[in-house]
Amino acid sequence: MSIECLGYVIIRTEKPDEWDRYMCDVVGAMRAEAPDAGAAHYRVDERPFRFRIVKGEGERLIASGYRIDTRESLDILAERLIAAGHPISWGSDADAELRGVSAFFSVADPAEHGLEFYCGDSVAETDFVSPIGVKGFVTGELGLGHAVFAAPDFETSYKFYHDLIGFHATDLPRFRFLDTPDDPGIPFAFLHADNGRHHSIAFGQVWSMPAGCIHLMLEMTSLEDVKDCYARMEKYGVEESASIGKHTNDKVTSFYMKTPSGFDLEIGFDGLVIDPANWKPTAHDIPSEWGHEWAWQKAMAQNAD
Repeated sequence: MSIECLGYVIIRTEKPDEWDRYMCDVVGAMRAEAPDAGAAHYRVDERPFRFRIVKGEGERLIASGYRIDTRESLDILAERLIAAGHPISWGSDADAELRGVSAFFSVADPAEHGLEFYCGDSVAETDFVSPIGVKGFVTGELGLGHAVFAAPDFETSYKFYHDLIGFHATDLPRFRFLDTPDDPGIPFAFLHADNGRHHSIAFGQVWSMPAGCIHLMLEMTSLEDVKDCYARMEKYGVEESASIGKHTNDKVTSFYMKTPSGFDLEIGFDGLVIDPANWKPTAHDIPSEWGHEWAWQKAMAQNAD
């Protein structure tokens, strides 16, 4: 069985108009025609959609969808999850068609984050063209990017994703965010799928987030596009979560900004591409080589003054 990549995300929101402006005017995604009422689809490449935004009650990342190599593998994973006590729900043929996949099922992780696993995929009939001129996003066999979750019960979440589902360890750090000798650090797990992206999923031992996600990540094909997106964030009054910086483990140069649903979106460039078959897990103790000053860190510094 092979977990190929993160394919798409589905977000429920009471703010579809804000999401539309955010995706098109700030991020530079392409608006696509959704096949059903009450939803909007956004493209960043040749796939019919990567972001599905559904109008509904409350703000929530309701699913991140990961592609499995074959239908046989999908069935095996479903049986494995059921045997381990994790109920699954197979999607209808109509819902699979809506997603542009052959078949899929839904399941929740130990912290109640929604996941979908699917096989088969689709390609749009038209080319991706950013409405504001973004040159492109790094996807292809690396998938959409990554999703990061909270894992209050860290060991249980690690066993679920690594031992049961079959993601592979890339970096297992204990990040220190405070520059003090008594900072115990926070355990994180960065896990890769069967492709070269440093991680397609990650989680840390922090309390669960109301919107069901810490952050999603998109990688752009040029640093200039990242800088331009940062300028658009400021232009449109989007809240900055972390300044531009470079991560220690995946080497991405990026910044973070709030989405309309409250979780963060990381916009980055030049991420480390690993050899997934031969990678040996690392363990860093600081999240960034430089930059990435978080809003809460800025607030602490201001209060100290």
